[in-house]
Amino acid sequence: MSKPLVVFDKVQKHFGKFVAVKELDFEIREGEFLAIMGPSGCGKTTTLRMLAGLEAPTHGEIRLNERVMNDVPPHERDTPLVWQSLALFPFLTARENVEFGLKMRGVDKAERKERAIKWLDKMGILEFENRHISTLSGGQKQRVALARSLVMEPQILLLDEPLSALDAHLVIRMQAVLTDLQRELGITFVYVTHSQSEAFAMADRVIIMGKGEIGQIGTPKEIYRAPANQFVAEFVGRNNILAGKVKTVDGGTACIATTSGEFTVPSNGVPLVEGLNASFVISADLVHIATKEPSGENKAYCKLISEEFVGSMVTLFLEDAQRQEFKVQMQERELSKFDLHSGDEIWLSWDAQSAHVLNES
Repeated sequence: MSKPLVVFDKVQKHFGKFVAVKELDFEIREGEFLAIMGPSGCGKTTTLRMLAGLEAPTHGEIRLNERVMNDVPPHERDTPLVWQSLALFPFLTARENVEFGLKMRGVDKAERKERAIKWLDKMGILEFENRHISTLSGGQKQRVALARSLVMEPQILLLDEPLSALDAHLVIRMQAVLTDLQRELGITFVYVTHSQSEAFAMADRVIIMGKGEIGQIGTPKEIYRAPANQFVAEFVGRNNILAGKVKTVDGGTACIATTSGEFTVPSNGVPLVEGLNASFVISADLVHIATKEPSGENKAYCKLISEEFVGSMVTLFLEDAQRQEFKVQMQERELSKFDLHSGDEIWLSWDAQSAHVLNES
């Protein structure tokens, strides 16, 4: 495991009486791609701004290479930030935009030009070096903004929702550009986004934030398959969440009685006590459908409410007699075998080991 490059040590940020970030304790590893995601107002951008030096922590320490950075101004940090708005100079050419930071550091003209051309070429836009920013497309501007930051050869690059203004097909293309760059250069990337697809497609680890706190830190797979609590489960993916009381506990499994029935679940390390409340989650892609009642313990009889198609994938939205909502995600070619229509009733089922008990804390 690589050593920590950045450490957030009990970091808080207050704006008057409003607490934007309650207390952050986490590390950013050297050479990793870390994504920070969460709903609007969760504190993710404030966290990034504190790392960039645009905001100072109210309490706690931020350390970069073991140096306390709380009072270090932005221009003295090696933490360039790629903005959501890109913040390019419209009156300069693409090359002049890339050269700007080098010019501010006193790099001579010949070297500035050489390094700018190198990065424009690496980003695949050298042919536009003499074009003004206003004449470039969104994707081309994005590459100029990246080149402007990377020409400084930083240890860490900060990105604040840099793809949010791009068309869907450009987002996919730029995701590939970013991941390839990060792996090639070995630079630490810290990427703030509200998009799960972006974070999960690119990041080595993801931080989920809510109301100024960290809900979970882990790999995309860990967070998707094993959310730490109900907030993360509701925020991430197409999850089915059921709640009830623990009826029995037997070794590593338990039976939870809900209004929709009794279901067997693995305890997955959560202390379950008979008679106490508990909830569990099943990912929508792990739920199966059938026209006849399946064998096994974990099943529900539901009515189809609606369908949502995204390319070859479809999500079914269903309800049982107790108005418990269920979601099923599957390939469209598999769904076509069932010839379902709104209002049809079908059986749902899932393996006991597919369920994940949520921590109630």
